[in-house]
Amino acid sequence: METSELRELLTPEGLRLLDSLPPFEAGSDVLAQVSGLRKQGHSPALVAAVLTQARLRAKGHAKFGDFADRMLFTEAGLEQATRLPVASTHAGRFRRAGLQTVADLGCGIGGDAMAFAALELGVVAIDRDEVTAAVATYNLAPWEAAEVRLGSAEDADLSGVDGVFLDPARRTSGHSSTTRLQDPASWSPSLDIAFGLAERLPTGVKLGPGIDRDLLPGDAECQWISVDRSVVEVGVWFGPLARPGIRRAALVLGAHGAAELTAAGDTEDAEVGDLQEYVYEPDGGVIRARLIGDLARQLDATMISRDIAYLTSPLVESTPFAQCFRVLETFPLDEKRLRQELKKRGIGRVEIKKRGVDVDPAAFRKRLQLSGSNEATLILTRVAGRHTALLCERV
Repeated sequence: METSELRELLTPEGLRLLDSLPPFEAGSDVLAQVSGLRKQGHSPALVAAVLTQARLRAKGHAKFGDFADRMLFTEAGLEQATRLPVASTHAGRFRRAGLQTVADLGCGIGGDAMAFAALELGVVAIDRDEVTAAVATYNLAPWEAAEVRLGSAEDADLSGVDGVFLDPARRTSGHSSTTRLQDPASWSPSLDIAFGLAERLPTGVKLGPGIDRDLLPGDAECQWISVDRSVVEVGVWFGPLARPGIRRAALVLGAHGAAELTAAGDTEDAEVGDLQEYVYEPDGGVIRARLIGDLARQLDATMISRDIAYLTSPLVESTPFAQCFRVLETFPLDEKRLRQELKKRGIGRVEIKKRGVDVDPAAFRKRLQLSGSNEATLILTRVAGRHTALLCERV
């Protein structure tokens, strides 16, 4: 979104028109919508702006639910924004620590700041981009205790705030078509500056879940969060925002609610054992936090192979921290043999999972030449060091 587009949108006419549009649906006739709005006398710039926002609001439901219907977005801002349930966990930490006012440095479109304000915390939201700051101002308008400032995280005036939250920009600047920056020194602010703030104030830093773990400080709590089996972030928490005795945590959010594994550090993997009737695939958050060993001991399970994140047990047990599969057959990892076995069983749809083997699941599935009405899961991995295909069904 450019400044001129935002000016068109942030007018009484623009906002009324946006709110009057029906919910955006994929595959809708955009040309017909454009033509209809133009016939009503609206300018081409305003029509483009409101239709873009309608599309982004529909997309924003995945992160913000019904709140998206009253928000404004930029393409990049929505992509980088924290999901509302996750932002709520951030805000809860500041609330439980007894902090009153939070500086959200690099606030983006204001997703985390909204969660802080909803818990009646004072918020100073700062972003260096003029359009993004204006969008955040609109999104935070319902909360009187939320203030948006235009400026950089590095130069922010932190007098009067009790704690700091940062989500360093890890992509090139712009509102769409941004690219990822790999070097933490190129982030805005840099990782050193973000962590350095913890020497002054209670600080939380949101980072991508795949960050090099060697960059994470040993004196902070690191919590990996997954939502519906997708790992979305690692939060690094300092001072009173970190829980005593916890340095590694995996928070799993889903239809079951919230569940968490915690430990004082990385846990030792379980022993390798014989393949049993059931295989468990740990949640990605558990794997990233290196708490697989603790999960294995909870399930009375063993590893199927050293350094492979699959567990096995003779018992089935419901857990939010892993998906469970019943092993029907085991085969050598041989395409021709598998093609024959799947054809014999009439399996025309397979979910393919893999760890510890160099296989492209999409290409592998195509080469299997599947046909039939049955379905199954194939786990391609190493069992006791040997390349193996496990024919499974979900439990």
